Amino acid sequence: MDGVISVFHSDPTESRPHTTRSWDFISLLEANWDVTRANSREQLLNQAGYGQNVVIGVLDSGIWPESESFNDLGMGPIPATWKGFCEPGVDFNSSHCNRKLIGARYYLKGFEANFGPLDPTIDVRSAREIDGHGTHTASTAGGRNVPGAAYTLNTAAIGGFGVGNATGGAPLARLAMYKVCWNIPAAQGGGSTCLDDDMLAAFDDAINDGVDVISVSIGGKTGKPYAESGIAVGALHAVSRNIVVVCSAGNSGPDSFTVTNISPWIITVGASSIDRVFSSPVVLGNGMVVEVRLFIYIHIHIYRNEIIKQGQSITPFVKGTYPLVYASDVEIPGTTTDDTSGLCLAGTLSPALTVGKAVFCWSGGTRQALEVQRAGGVAVVLGNNHDGVGVSSRPFLIPGTVILSDGKLSVYEYTQTDLAPTATLTPAITLIGGTTSTPTPFMAPFTSRGPNVIEPNILKPDITAPGFNILAAWSEVSSPFGVPTDNRVAKFNIISGTSMSCPHVAGVAALLKAVHPDWSSAAIRSALMTTATANNNLGKLITDVEGNYATPLQFGAGHIQPAKAADPGLVYDASYEDYLLFLCSTTGNLLDPTFACPLILPSPSNFNYPSVTITKLTGVVTVQRTLTNVGVGNATYTVTVATPPGFSVTISPATLFFSATGEKQSFSITVQATEIAPVDAFGWFYWSDEIHQVVSPILLSV
Repeated sequence: MDGVISVFHSDPTESRPHTTRSWDFISLLEANWDVTRANSREQLLNQAGYGQNVVIGVLDSGIWPESESFNDLGMGPIPATWKGFCEPGVDFNSSHCNRKLIGARYYLKGFEANFGPLDPTIDVRSAREIDGHGTHTASTAGGRNVPGAAYTLNTAAIGGFGVGNATGGAPLARLAMYKVCWNIPAAQGGGSTCLDDDMLAAFDDAINDGVDVISVSIGGKTGKPYAESGIAVGALHAVSRNIVVVCSAGNSGPDSFTVTNISPWIITVGASSIDRVFSSPVVLGNGMVVEVRLFIYIHIHIYRNEIIKQGQSITPFVKGTYPLVYASDVEIPGTTTDDTSGLCLAGTLSPALTVGKAVFCWSGGTRQALEVQRAGGVAVVLGNNHDGVGVSSRPFLIPGTVILSDGKLSVYEYTQTDLAPTATLTPAITLIGGTTSTPTPFMAPFTSRGPNVIEPNILKPDITAPGFNILAAWSEVSSPFGVPTDNRVAKFNIISGTSMSCPHVAGVAALLKAVHPDWSSAAIRSALMTTATANNNLGKLITDVEGNYATPLQFGAGHIQPAKAADPGLVYDASYEDYLLFLCSTTGNLLDPTFACPLILPSPSNFNYPSVTITKLTGVVTVQRTLTNVGVGNATYTVTVATPPGFSVTISPATLFFSATGEKQSFSITVQATEIAPVDAFGWFYWSDEIHQVVSPILLSV
């Protein structure tokens, strides 16, 4: 057919969902931790009318419409440009929509073509959500302000973690849910999936419905060609209609070359922490001195002949003291090897030896806690899955807490040397606020990293935002622990992932759309990137969980600063034709046959991106960039360069003069490696008019 551009397989195994203090944290970081100046978010919200005329489309696993986050109290009429509707289905009809949730559709033709008819016991044939992921992301992007929200389980008289105002980035923005992710029957592998053809259909409808921003917390195979990715193809068509598309970077870190959603027309978001932990100390019952390397939120205190190990938990329980055993000492003989002993793997613990005890598992999470419970254990102490700081908290079904990796050896030695070891688990409390010795944010251990597999001369991810232990709305039929045996109900849940950081940026993009409705998607990306900060609350470079300095391959241009993004001064703009020209220069233009590629193709490094990346550098290389003035006229900007070590960088001209808003000025960047250049290096350059700083990272590699 004439309308068919390409055909590719919709792989059912590739794309899956990438799975509140965060907004206050963003404002404090933007104010350099000066509480008296931390009102920038409120100013931006007022300027944007809280996003009330902007529509955020969310591609995800559905929505729980009864959530308080989606009430429409006091909201004005639906924008006249909206053409969408609420599609009727099982336990969902038009009455579930309102002036807040103005659209809801579902797409499962691709799913059923691969897996057969939908199993009604594990999912529902409508936009209603069973999982919780879509409700969480939608409320993070555009949920209403809900005072006194907290993670509390209905079956527990205790809990209430993260108490505060739960709110989305654009609290009055309209929401439209496009359900594209579905639960797979256990007999067919279990888990969930989001099919390319279903996502493409959703993109088509979202574009025609009139959304302004699309948030996609879904990721597929790393390095999947643009022309074979439903997200990439759908996003390009959306961007051609000036719709901003924001996607999660993936949860496959800390390995390099794992970042997904790497098309240059997509805003790709990594995940970092906020300044909140859920402290749940574990008290060991002897008095030996434990030497431990100190990181954030781990402390050893000696008093009253006790050793206290600082743990973290969001499991509601009452304080209790239990006999403590190490997992390898209560294993069923022959079920483990030297490599797996102590890990509490399924079916390895002996009920006869475990019943009535607290079990220390060397590392783990959900599966390990379930194994301890299966074997009759009454509590679990888990070693963190990675070195350094940061615990992805889960609400276990038995009392449980996670200790950081530096404390694991001392707990193990205690269980091996004490004749009657015990552990007292203390109920968690919420701790908020950085200190002079607590660097925040830090990069989440799971956040996927660059370089970009398809085109390493384009930096990905673009930016980072809060994605670690984020509180947001939840489906009331979804287990907060993620297992069928958990019958607890939570209206708000705490989960981690780049799925959580993505809607933070989508919410900010909606506010920018409200303030600057004439800006292109590229201009909004540029404003977000060039105003981001690479520094933490201590004024030093953002670190990873082990305290090492992170790089732009982890955080992109840095952490979002929404208020600054509303007034960036200058932007690096790009058009639909620029993206097609980029395709011509890289993979070939397989997405729009109406565009003829020129005979002489520019280098991908010349694409007008807010960052500069040059790989396989030999000799002298010069690239071009063009800036558009979105501030006042008669502005003069001068450039400052923090040169990557081992390279020389020259920018010409060093001063740009703008006489009017909308005027464009170009400059060149000439780079060369020295004789002692490292394999790769990072630096920065920024243009300043003494009011704005337009900052761009430089990545150079030989």
